[in-house]
Amino acid sequence: MPAKMRLARHGRKRYAYYHIVVADSRAPRDGRYIERIGTYNPNTNPATIDLDFDKAYDWLVKGAQPTDTVKAILSYKGVLYKKHLMGGVKKGAFSEEEAERKLEKWLTEKEAQIQAKRERLAGEESAAVKKQLDAETKLREAKEAAIAARNAELAAEAKAAAAPAEEEVAEEAPAEEVAETPVAEEKTEAPVEEKAAEAAKEVAEEAPVAEEKAETPAAEKAAEEPVAEKDEEAPAAEEKPAESEEAPKEKGAKL
Repeated sequence: MPAKMRLARHGRKRYAYYHIVVADSRAPRDGRYIERIGTYNPNTNPATIDLDFDKAYDWLVKGAQPTDTVKAILSYKGVLYKKHLMGGVKKGAFSEEEAERKLEKWLTEKEAQIQAKRERLAGEESAAVKKQLDAETKLREAKEAAIAARNAELAAEAKAAAAPAEEEVAEEAPAEEVAETPVAEEKTEAPVEEKAAEAAKEVAEEAPVAEEKAETPAAEKAAEEPVAEKDEEAPAAEEKPAESEEAPKEKGAKL
């Protein structure tokens, strides 16, 4: 059964990551597999590769054929280089210990290169961020300077417009003071005249009251005199009935 080392797709749309698997060449791409030997995530920079080095080397020695992408991954991680060194050991070009030493040196240098690349990318990213911040700062300062200049112009225009108005107010102030002094004198005289008018009015009101008081006793006396006369006439009226009673008696006597 021919075996292949290939990628099995996972993840979501526009953000895919892959499993590195050993599967039958006749099986579907994302179907059944024999063994999973690592993962590959191309969404990071540099790409993130997690590979079981020994399993990948064993399957490569057994004859599993890697696809182009998996072959590049194996070369990147040093699996193909180890196979090359083991071929030299079989030929007797050098010993296995020397092959292991060369492989260790190569892996160390490769890791240093990867780390240097990561640092360079991080530095470029920080430099880009700093450049963007500097550009935004300059733009903000330019806007602030433009706003300050505009405010200064508006303040100068407002000051120039307010100067004639202040001069007019200063010219009108003495005239208003002169006009206000007679008014104050009139106000001082007005209360005196009002007080005199009120006193005359009170005197005029008191005179009729006194006359009314003088007339009221006379009217009361005039009203009392008829009452007294009526009281005196009342007995006379009472005497008349007595006389009338005596008259029938006299008539009876005559009869």
